[in-house]
Amino acid sequence: MANNKLIVDEKQADLGNFMVGRLLPFRKKRQVGPFTFIDHMGPAQMGHGNYMDVDQHPHIGLSTLTYLFEGAVEHKDSTGAHAIINPGDVGFMTSGKGVTHTERTPTHQRGQSVFTMHGYQIWVALPKDLEEMEPRFDFFPKDDIPTKTLGEVDVKTVAGNAFGLSSPLQGYSPLFMVDIKSKSETTLNLRNQIEGEVAFVIVNGSIMSDGKKVEAGQMLISKTDAECEICMDKNTQILLFGGEPLPEERFLMWNFVSHSKERLQQAKIDWQQKRFPQVPNDFTYIPIPDYKK
Repeated sequence: MANNKLIVDEKQADLGNFMVGRLLPFRKKRQVGPFTFIDHMGPAQMGHGNYMDVDQHPHIGLSTLTYLFEGAVEHKDSTGAHAIINPGDVGFMTSGKGVTHTERTPTHQRGQSVFTMHGYQIWVALPKDLEEMEPRFDFFPKDDIPTKTLGEVDVKTVAGNAFGLSSPLQGYSPLFMVDIKSKSETTLNLRNQIEGEVAFVIVNGSIMSDGKKVEAGQMLISKTDAECEICMDKNTQILLFGGEPLPEERFLMWNFVSHSKERLQQAKIDWQQKRFPQVPNDFTYIPIPDYKK
């Protein structure tokens, strides 16, 4: 039934020199499984002084997952981690009790050439008992991400367990993120392939579900967990996100996620008073917006 699903359009947001499309959260659905925030970066032409330059900013209570199709991101954080995330790689920074990081176009891409930047950054809320864990950064090169072919689709399990594949990135609660590409028009049945809530993010092409067409720049959320079946057009690429919902509600303030509104307020004060750890040799600072509550 069509009313078992929600269709979501991207909302534009400004990320410095870079515009992103925000898919999650939105009013009717704050999370899908433990996923609490999904930003679609690009596709955008970059170069000639227009680069990604996100200065030092903080996080608590979540993990950020960076996954690219084109371009590259240089990641530095206050744990001392430094990585260049290229297409197909996965960067996974867990903030826990508090971390700061920067995201920039790498030096090797700054020059006379023009290039395309395209990918996603996703926030995964931490379980309540791990919200104050020590921060860490994990990097998974593209060759370590498991793949398989199922009929007319190529499947890559980026995180968690899905389609009989186990990613080296398991996260901290039951979840999945899957990159799927169709070679021709085909039907994709999710029964027994994933567990939990599921959202379909359309990267390229389109899908049909219950007679509704969902296209690039949109997200389809199933209200009936993993019993879905969708029709994929030829040369369509989708990302599947989801998993088991966390038992407690999560609240967001700026870059902070927590089950406790008081903890969000404390993080705000800590950032304003420069109590967070710093990225080594980086003195940039993004002030927190003026929140009324």
